[in-house]
Amino acid sequence: MADNEFDILVLGGGSAGYAAALRAVQLGFTVALVEKNKLGGTCLHWGCIPTKAYLHSAELAEDARESSKYGIHTTLDSIDMAAVREYKDKIVAGKFKGLTGLMKMRKITVIEGVGKLTGENTVEVDGTTYTGKHIVLASGSISKTLGVEIGGRVMTSTEALEIDFVPKSAIVLGGGVIGCEFASMWKSFGVDVTVIEGLPHLVANEDPALIKVLEREFKKRGIKSNLGTFFDKVEQDDNGAKVTLSDGKVFEADIVLVAVGRGPNTADMGYEEQGIPMDRGFVTPNERLHTGVGNIYAIGDIVPGLQLAHRGYQQGRFVAEEIAGLNPAIVEDVNIPKVTFTEPEIASVGYTEPKAKEKFGEDNVEIAEYNLAGNGKSSILGTGGMIKLVREKDGPIVGFHAIGKRISEQVGEGQLIVNWEAYPEDVAAFVHAHPTQNEAIGEAAMALAGTPLHG
Repeated sequence: MADNEFDILVLGGGSAGYAAALRAVQLGFTVALVEKNKLGGTCLHWGCIPTKAYLHSAELAEDARESSKYGIHTTLDSIDMAAVREYKDKIVAGKFKGLTGLMKMRKITVIEGVGKLTGENTVEVDGTTYTGKHIVLASGSISKTLGVEIGGRVMTSTEALEIDFVPKSAIVLGGGVIGCEFASMWKSFGVDVTVIEGLPHLVANEDPALIKVLEREFKKRGIKSNLGTFFDKVEQDDNGAKVTLSDGKVFEADIVLVAVGRGPNTADMGYEEQGIPMDRGFVTPNERLHTGVGNIYAIGDIVPGLQLAHRGYQQGRFVAEEIAGLNPAIVEDVNIPKVTFTEPEIASVGYTEPKAKEKFGEDNVEIAEYNLAGNGKSSILGTGGMIKLVREKDGPIVGFHAIGKRISEQVGEGQLIVNWEAYPEDVAAFVHAHPTQNEAIGEAAMALAGTPLHG
C-alpha cells in the first residue's frame, strides 16, 4: 500500500478509537489513527483519570478529618491545590507516555491534525488525503453548556480540573455523574457546595433505592441541593457568580461548574455531507455499529447511549472484530457496568427495579436488598449502604446495584452475574471471602434465593 493508504482509518484517538486500532492490528490490519489533540482523548486527559486522581486526594483529606473516629489523631493543615493538580498531571502524563509508546510498538500510524470525512473511504487531515478500506468514526464528546458562557468563574469540568486554588463555595449545575463527583470531591476539600438539578433526583438513571441513600448521605455531609427546578441564567462579576432559577430563586458562590452532560463531537467533520445518519449531532448506526454508508462504522460517545470509556473500549474491539468477519457478540448498554465515584460510591449493571418491571411486568420481578450495616468490612470502613439484586421471577438476576464506600470494586462480580444470567441459587453457592464487602453480594443472593443466613 501507499503511505497514505490503510486497511482501517480511525478518526479519533480516545478510548473507543485507540481500542479499535489496537484490536485491528492484532487481527493483521494496517491502521492509521487521526487525532487532533492528544491520544487518550477526554477520558485520559480531561475526564476519568484526572477526576479520579482528584477524588483520591479528596478522600485523603476526608480521612484526615475523620481519623479520630478510628483512634488516629491527625490534623488537616491545608489543601495545596496546585500540588494536587501536579499529582494529577503526573498520573496523566505517565499514562499518556505509555499509550503513545504502545501505539509505536504496535506500528499504528498516528496522524496528528484535524480530520474530516471526505468520502466513503477518505479522510482529509490538514490538506492531506488518507484512504482506508474501512473507516471508523470515533470523534468523542464535548461538554454541554446549554448556552452558558464559559470563562472566569464559570467553568466546565475541563477548566475545573486546572484551577490551583480551593474556592470557598461552588454551585454545581447538574446532578448527574459528573456533577455529583465534583460536588463530593469539593466538599471533601472543604468547599461549601450546592447542587442544582432540574430533575426531581440526583443520578436519576440509578435505582431509586440507591438514589435515596446518596441523597441522604449528601445531606449528612452538608452538600446542599435544589432539585426539580431548572436554572434560567448564570452571571458573574469580580466578586463571585450567581445562578438564577426558573422560579426566581437565586444562588451565589465563588465559582459555578456547568455539569449538564456531554454532547457528541461531530460538528464540521463532514459526516452529514457524506450521508452518515445523524440525530441531534449523534451518529446513529445499526446494532452492529455500521452507519449504512460504505464501510464506515461509528463507536463511542458519538453513538447514542452510555458515554463511558469502557463502553468505547468494547465498541472499538467489537468493530475491529466485525471488520475481520469474526461476528462478535453485541453487548447492550443495559449490560455495561456503571460507577459513580462519589462518597459513597455507586456501582450498577443491568435493569433497575422500575425498568425490570417495565420489561417483565409488575408481578414478575423480585428483589433483595442487603444492608451493609450487617457486613463486617463495611463496618470497619465506617460505611453504610446496600447491595440490591433484581431478578425476573423464577429467572436469572437481571440487575445489580450497590452503594457504599469503596463499593465500586464489587462491580466486576455484578457484571458477571448479570451478563452470564446467573440465578440467585448459583451466586448463593459461591464462596465469598471473609471479611470483605464482597460477602454482601453473597448475602443478597442468598436472600433472593430464599435462604438468607444473616438477614
